[in-house]
Amino acid sequence: MLNSRERFHATVHYAARDRPYHWDWMGPEYEATIARWLQEGMPPDTHWRNYGQYDRTEYVPLNAWLCPRYQIQVLEVTESYEVYRDSDGVIKRKLRDGPLPAMPQFVDYPLKERDDWPAIKTRLHPDSPARFPPYWNSMRHGYEDRDYVLCIRVGSLFGWLRNLMGLEALCLALYDDRPFIERVVTEITDFSLAYLDLALEGVAYDFASFCEDMAHKTGPMIDPVLYRKLWGPHYRRLVDRIHRAGIETIFLDSDGNLEELIPIWLDLGINFIYPLEVAAGMDVVKLRKMFGRDLIMGGGVDKRVLAGDRMGIRRMVERVAPLVQEGGYIPCPDHCIPPDVPWENFVYYEQLMSAIES
Repeated sequence: MLNSRERFHATVHYAARDRPYHWDWMGPEYEATIARWLQEGMPPDTHWRNYGQYDRTEYVPLNAWLCPRYQIQVLEVTESYEVYRDSDGVIKRKLRDGPLPAMPQFVDYPLKERDDWPAIKTRLHPDSPARFPPYWNSMRHGYEDRDYVLCIRVGSLFGWLRNLMGLEALCLALYDDRPFIERVVTEITDFSLAYLDLALEGVAYDFASFCEDMAHKTGPMIDPVLYRKLWGPHYRRLVDRIHRAGIETIFLDSDGNLEELIPIWLDLGINFIYPLEVAAGMDVVKLRKMFGRDLIMGGGVDKRVLAGDRMGIRRMVERVAPLVQEGGYIPCPDHCIPPDVPWENFVYYEQLMSAIES
């Protein structure tokens, strides 16, 4: 019988396994989902992962981004809404009594002009002590004989910049002041490389992770040609460093329709894509035909179907089962499980997934 780490590597390399690797990146992160499940029969003294053959997967507890983060601060409260600054320095407005889950309104961003960047850059010192837990040296030794999967977060190039500026301002700056954007992307990459030199030392990671969120329902947020030209060389620097550390599997998280971006990522060595959002037209069966075994896939299970009837859930699982059996695919809901999914549907879905044989 394989352990979780062996099963993961067999899966991403399309090798024989004792059973499919099972992992859910997001799960029911919404408080409203858990509250509903508790009302509908989930035992309060258990965990939802106990209802499937979940494999242990962990991220090292390192801060790969701003350090220190911005202090979360409530700026205004009315009867209807609350205005606050988040840990990225973005000012947001949210409804106080709005239905969950609900997105806040983005009001203002910390990076509005060139003069704002130096202050933000002071939060990008790679050797800031708070990036690493005080017991990091002993933790690294504890990872040596593990039987579970360990991931290192690399961070982001497009997504972080979009967070700091807002999508509209970033897109305008690409035309109005591209040298500045190129400078910022270069300096974020320089920081990430210095951070990786420290974080990779003494640990054999199983995969590395980018988080970009750079597509909407019908396609990328920016021109793929421009994306390849401007961002490509910097991803290459990061991927080459990751490969030198012996890490072959490089994961990237982005919602939306990614078909035009996947060939770019594969060329750069980023080979594991999630969540393959079905509502945005991402079909794992189609993607396997398009990209073959070059692409490792995660997600691809329509969370909307989980809110429906059992027949729909069974059809969905049966459709992806051949990919699960083949390898190179780790099925899970294509983002957080929303509160319209009944507890009994989730349990039924897990039973079907657990019954798939390699």
